[in-house]
Amino acid sequence: MAVLLLFLLLIFIFTFTPLSQSQSFLGVYYGQFADNLPPPESTANLLKSSAFQKVRLSGSDPAAIKALANTNIAITIGASNSDIPHLASDPTFAQKWIDTNVAPASNIVSINVGYEVLSYNDRNLRAQLLPAMQNLHTALESAGLAGEIKVSTVHSMAVLGRSDPPSSGSFDPAIEDLLRGVLSFNNATGSAFAINPYPYFAYRSDPSPETLAFCLFWPNSGRVDSGSKINYTNMFDAQVDGVRWALDRIGFKGVEIVVAETGWPYRGDEEEVGASVENAKAYNENLIAHLRSTIGTPMMPGRSVDIYLFSLYDENHKPGPTSERSFGLFKPDLTMAYDVGLIQTPAAAATLKPSKGRWCVGKAGVGDVKMQANLDYACGQGIDCSPIQPGGACFEPATVIAHANYAMNLFFHNSDKDPSITCDFAQTATLSSTDPSYDKCIYPSS
Repeated sequence: MAVLLLFLLLIFIFTFTPLSQSQSFLGVYYGQFADNLPPPESTANLLKSSAFQKVRLSGSDPAAIKALANTNIAITIGASNSDIPHLASDPTFAQKWIDTNVAPASNIVSINVGYEVLSYNDRNLRAQLLPAMQNLHTALESAGLAGEIKVSTVHSMAVLGRSDPPSSGSFDPAIEDLLRGVLSFNNATGSAFAINPYPYFAYRSDPSPETLAFCLFWPNSGRVDSGSKINYTNMFDAQVDGVRWALDRIGFKGVEIVVAETGWPYRGDEEEVGASVENAKAYNENLIAHLRSTIGTPMMPGRSVDIYLFSLYDENHKPGPTSERSFGLFKPDLTMAYDVGLIQTPAAAATLKPSKGRWCVGKAGVGDVKMQANLDYACGQGIDCSPIQPGGACFEPATVIAHANYAMNLFFHNSDKDPSITCDFAQTATLSSTDPSYDKCIYPSS
């Protein structure tokens, strides 16, 4: 009997061991520099029907935050560059900013202070960045939210002095001291280093067929890093690993990387080579597949980087060449600019309205550890968890959150208890009216 129990315990451990630290999310940038966008409520319904788990706002628009507050989608909001001097010099202003912008929604998980500030030729603004971040973090601590909401800032790839080959990755010496301060803050608070890699611009600087294949994840012979001897097969991995080398080189191996935006324009001016629907579809489709594979990058194997695609809509007020206004994945009428598999169900694509029914799923921002505990508990209560085992209809995507959502929902619909209790899971779950089913993976509903 003891041997049998040990055997069953081993099966349980291997079956429900956390899938890995590699779990990643797919997010999208929701910019609003336009006059033809759908109402935020319609955008919220669109996002609920999509594969996106997180959304990054360009600012802190109250209407957008309110519309997204009742979804399972985690929100990143932004403080503008013009806010930085006030945030840096006045802790009271920082507290009021938190009270005004964070209080309306419980699913805000991060705040980005400024945009590519260290790449601007404004010494005063660059010097004020870290104090602004610190004051916002202190305000979050005062509100009891510092453990739930992280503060960071978004960087351009221009913060790197070298990145080719990736193993030579290093930061621009002119801003390295400022970066060390920001990175020390990231490291101390557990926030990520947010970067904007764009293989499209790398292709623009070398528009050869070989470079296009390298940038679009198409089959190619690769490029050998002369330092590490790693053969890179796509530009995205090379760019992200260049950042990883730069971080490691100055002692910040513990700071995680998040891709704050990346994308490919589907049209451009005549001289903007490579801006086409075909290339945009290939880049985003292949990037999503690369993310879901959890292969990671050569420097971060098995640790897929979290990504926000750029962008949800075109922003028709953005200045510059046509490509700047042509990154949108969806049109203002909520139809797809081109299909890369972001809409989860045909019904959702047709209606973009919540389904009739209830599904028990994890709340936005709940981490792997808690979701793994929910998964273990639900599957330990006698429900059929075979669909989330290898070969099952719901095994892919092989992430803790996806598997836990399936198990929690199945447990909820197989329980005789009060629904408000069974779909609670220590306050980490919630009832949703949006059907999470996809392909052959069907979630039971009430």
